[in-house]
Amino acid sequence: MHKILLVEDNEMNRDMLSRRLKRKGFDVVIAVDGGEGVDKAHSEKPNLILMDMSLPVKDGWTATKEIKVAADTQNIPVIALTAHAMSGDREQALAAGCDDYDTKPIELPRLLGKIETLLAR
Repeated sequence: MHKILLVEDNEMNRDMLSRRLKRKGFDVVIAVDGGEGVDKAHSEKPNLILMDMSLPVKDGWTATKEIKVAADTQNIPVIALTAHAMSGDREQALAAGCDDYDTKPIELPRLLGKIETLLAR
């Protein structure tokens, strides 16, 4: 079973997405801010991270950069989740080290396709 770390501060988004992922057979670990996300990336060793970019404590850009420079977590794929679907955001996410990018509101079939592609690598 693949373990996904969901880093999301919005309780409604977090609950809905984690339930849907669990129904698809994923083991879901939750972090509610960027600092906790970095800590859990190290302690939980997930197969993939879904990273909200607008987070308290430490934003998703910073958290992703920290995860991608650490030897024990640098190979974990990260998908950026953001409501800011503006031009340049995808490039900024990829520059921060994210492996892919998805916009909110989440379309589960589209997101699952990205998850499956990254897990197959």
